[in-house]
Amino acid sequence: MLRTRSGMTMTEIPHPPTFGLILAGGLARRMGGGDKAKIEIGGVSILDRVIATLSAQCAGMVINANGDPERFADTGLPVIADSVPGFAGPLAGVLAGLDWLAGQDNGIEWILSVPGDCPFLPDDLAERLHAARRKMGSGVPLACARSGEWRHPVIGLWPLALREDLRKALVEEDLRKIEVWTARHGIAVADWPDTPVDPFFNVNTPDDAARAQQLAAQMAGG
Repeated sequence: MLRTRSGMTMTEIPHPPTFGLILAGGLARRMGGGDKAKIEIGGVSILDRVIATLSAQCAGMVINANGDPERFADTGLPVIADSVPGFAGPLAGVLAGLDWLAGQDNGIEWILSVPGDCPFLPDDLAERLHAARRKMGSGVPLACARSGEWRHPVIGLWPLALREDLRKALVEEDLRKIEVWTARHGIAVADWPDTPVDPFFNVNTPDDAARAQQLAAQMAGG
C-alpha cells in the first residue's frame, strides 16, 4: 500500500494521490548565488521545512535542481534537472517533474509544485488546492495558491495529462510565463490569509532571510 513519508496511507488523505515537486533550480541572483533552500530559518533549513510540511500531504517528493545533485543527497530524495536547457524558468522545472513522474508508472497523476524558498508553507496546501479545482468543475485542470491579493502561480497543481502540451509550449513556442500557459487551460485559485504570517512568504534577498528569522521566532513564541 502506498504511504507518505509520514506513514499515512494514501486512502487516509482527502485528495487524489499527489507527488510533491520542490523547485530549487533557480540561480538565486539576489542572494548572490548559492542555494536559497539551504538557508536556515529558526535553526532549520528552508528545504527541510518544506519537506516536513509536504511529507504528510504527498505520496512522495522530488527535487528539481540544476547543477550537482549531490548537494541535496542528505534529503534522500530524487534530484532531477530541467529537461529544457538554458534555465527556462519554473515551467521547465514543472515539466521535468511531470516527466519524472510519468517514468515512475505508479498511477499518480498529479504533481504539487512549491518553491524551495518558502519556509512557512501551510499543512493543508494539497487538500485545499484540490478542493478549489474540484469546485470549479472538470473543465478546470489546474489550481494555484493566493494569499491576500497576491497570486502564486508556482505553488500549484499540475496534471500529468497536460505534460505534452506543456512541452510543446516550452520547446516550440519558447513560452516562459506560467500564467500565460495556465490561462489556456483554466485554473482554480485557493485563498489563504496573508496575516499574521503570509504562508507563501519567500526568501529572495538577505533582507527577506532576516525577516523570515523574525517571523519564525514570533511563530515559536520567542
